[in-house]
Amino acid sequence: MKIQATVTISGLVQGVSFRYFTVQQAERCNVTGWVRNLPNGAVQGCFEGEERDVEALIDWCRIGPRHARVDGVSVERQEFTGKFRDFRVR
Repeated sequence: MKIQATVTISGLVQGVSFRYFTVQQAERCNVTGWVRNLPNGAVQGCFEGEERDVEALIDWCRIGPRHARVDGVSVERQEFTGKFRDFRVR
C-alpha cells in the first residue's frame, strides 16, 4: 500500500547536511517527495511511496547523519497522491 507522510525532525538538524543525506536515503528507499529547513531550526519532509519504504526513511530520520542530534520526530500520515517524480531539497 502506498502512503504519504509529512515528517518534522527537531534537534541539531540544520548545518549538519541532514537534507543532503535525506535525499540520498530517500533514493535508496525508493521514496519520492521533498525535504526543507524550517525557520525554527527543524527539518521537514514530505515522503511518498510504499508504506514499508516510507517507514524505513522515517526510521532513518530518527537517527539522521553522523553529526546530527535528533531530539524528536513527528509524523503525520496522509493519503498517497503520486504527485512527486523524485526526491529533492526545497
